[in-house]
Amino acid sequence: MKAALTRYSPLLLLAAVWEAAPRLGLIDKDTLPPLSAVLRAWMELLRDGDLAVNGLSSLQNLSAGLALGVVVGVTLGILMAWYRPIEILINPLIRVLYPLPRSALIPVTILWFGLGAASKIAAVFLGCLLPVVIGAFNGARGVEQVLIWSALAAGAKRHQVLWDVVLPAAMPEILAGIRNALALSFILLVAAELLISQRGMGYLISSFGEGGAYDAMFAGVLTVSAVGFFADRLYLLLMRRALRWRA
Repeated sequence: MKAALTRYSPLLLLAAVWEAAPRLGLIDKDTLPPLSAVLRAWMELLRDGDLAVNGLSSLQNLSAGLALGVVVGVTLGILMAWYRPIEILINPLIRVLYPLPRSALIPVTILWFGLGAASKIAAVFLGCLLPVVIGAFNGARGVEQVLIWSALAAGAKRHQVLWDVVLPAAMPEILAGIRNALALSFILLVAAELLISQRGMGYLISSFGEGGAYDAMFAGVLTVSAVGFFADRLYLLLMRRALRWRA
């Protein structure tokens, strides 16, 4: 308990400063309401159901896009490391697309898929794909050749070596890439919903900001931050459990 308080003491300090600064006149209350006012607005949104409806919409789009990114990204990364022709074909595309800001993909997905959920899912998928591909590729490429040779010498087929040796050995890098993709997915989804949407947390934040309801707007921002934080903590817990064999 003491360790947890020490670890998160900067957040408690930030909350105290947030509450005190507007009340002491250090910051305009209209632009940054006190934290207590934001929390009251959050409770009101929760009672009205706005938070649940828009939050569920965002989570559905995020989950779909991230899941697609993980499945396709891990498959491509492993195949690139295992089959040279696939690496020759795909690696230049990754090198070209990697420096591209992920948010620049949002207008493209809207142009391709329209204004519905498909464009949000596509934006998350495309943005999360590269870190997963790179993590899987680096992990599979870094597997010790001795392990592969030993498995082949024992009579294992190439697809068996890929599944039973390469994939488990590459798992730390794969999981690290997925964690980066998880963080990116929240950024991309909210950015897409801020740009143009009729539901979701980004839409909720944008509509309250345009209407001058800044306490509700910050309540939406805090909700996204809190969900992203707890999603990362949960993923780390699952990641440690999945990698217990390394100890």
